[in-house]
Amino acid sequence: MVQLAPGPAMDEVTFRSDTVLSDVHLYTPNHRHLMVRLNSVGQPVFLSQFKLLWSRDSWTDSGAEGGDHQDAHAEEPRPAGTGSTGSPPGGGHRREGFSLQAGADSTGQEGAGAQLDEDGDLDVVRRPRAASDLHPPGPPRDKVHPMILAQEEDDDMGDEAHEDSPHSIIKIEHTMATPLEDVGKQVWRGALLLADYILFQRDLFQGCTVLELGAGTGLVSIIAATMARTVYCTDVGADLLAMCQRNIALNSHLAATAGGIVKVKELDWLKDDLCTDPEVPFSWSEEEISDLYDHTTILFAAEVFYDDDLTDAVFKTLSRLAHRLKNACTAILSVEKRLNFTLRHLDVTCEAYDHFRSCLHALEKLADSRLRFVVEPVETSFPQHLIYERIRQLELWKIIAEPIK
Repeated sequence: MVQLAPGPAMDEVTFRSDTVLSDVHLYTPNHRHLMVRLNSVGQPVFLSQFKLLWSRDSWTDSGAEGGDHQDAHAEEPRPAGTGSTGSPPGGGHRREGFSLQAGADSTGQEGAGAQLDEDGDLDVVRRPRAASDLHPPGPPRDKVHPMILAQEEDDDMGDEAHEDSPHSIIKIEHTMATPLEDVGKQVWRGALLLADYILFQRDLFQGCTVLELGAGTGLVSIIAATMARTVYCTDVGADLLAMCQRNIALNSHLAATAGGIVKVKELDWLKDDLCTDPEVPFSWSEEEISDLYDHTTILFAAEVFYDDDLTDAVFKTLSRLAHRLKNACTAILSVEKRLNFTLRHLDVTCEAYDHFRSCLHALEKLADSRLRFVVEPVETSFPQHLIYERIRQLELWKIIAEPIK
């Protein structure tokens, strides 16, 4: 009789080699992931909650000392989305956020000779987990053990969901791992950074009509709706937009308090015109298109710059919209500078980020008889209201479309 080797535990996540992993959901300390359903393409959908830290006393001035916020919220209960080790869209497995802290961990090894293995290669000895610092500078990285619900339920987060005011909790349905083409179904650090900026610049969004490009799960649009009058939350793909619509419904009380409206719509960067076919889900009405062009003053996008062709399409869409809008507009873009080793260069490069910067430069040089574009970086030292790892590679850029007089 052949005895089979024990298989992996059913509650442990396994991934294929071509899987893209979420920034903020692969590792989360002491928090449950609830799988509520399978989507239309068979991917497991999880429900997580993000806590908004409204008290300014909970945070130091984020980024003032190199962008490290972790010691400022050591006593805060941690929602889903605190840590990250996932592979970015279009990239491989990354750990830049931890390499920034390597200096503090290596002081005890100064002067030690290099250890070589039997082939003469450098033998890297990793510190055991048990020997880690009692008070590490970053959040702990516990292995994910998602809890699977027997059936889809409206709210099964347990007593945790009722410990705080509903206005301090955002519930988001998301996936934890997808193929590259479905990365919009995950939550990325850049979305949390942009959400923090919106919360910091409340007056900029107050009572405005705003448009999000590539909204994904809709988290940033939900935050914007706590201040804006109307939020057009756009992306492509019926399954993704349905998930986004569900997240809007899960958090409708946040927008209702401020009187904001969130409209989930399809906006394809590869097409010049908006879809108005009433038979197509999430299409536009003529009234909505008129409202969009007549009143929109702010556009924003988070973490959509992972593919060069799509990046080109985003900038063409921004330019096209800016020329069609009745009012002058400002675009806020978040991006993470991701480092990847490429066989073509045999070196670590930032190709997607470099292409993004080249597009910014090209847009700034673009001018016609009506508009010119002013591009400037945004300082990211504003306070942090969501718990995530604000690493130095996270950037915000502002594009101002100014009329030429």
